Amino acid sequence: MPRYEFRCRTCGDTFELSRPMAESSAPAACPAGHDDTVRLLSTVAVGGTSAAAPAPRAGGGGGGCCGGGCCG
Repeated sequence: MPRYEFRCRTCGDTFELSRPMAESSAPAACPAGHDDTVRLLSTVAVGGTSAAAPAPRAGGGGGGCCGGGCCG
């Protein structure tokens, strides 16, 4: 079940709630009982290893502006 982060506008407390995605926009009271809260946008860190990335091709030909043929 996803966790959503909220901040209370009254006391400034930040707290998390686990709830179904269908209830992600539902109002949430802070632990102190205040109802004036706002849901925060959370960032998600995704980690991996360099072994998961494709190896560069021999002879260049990479994308992007430099090396992709669009720089002149």
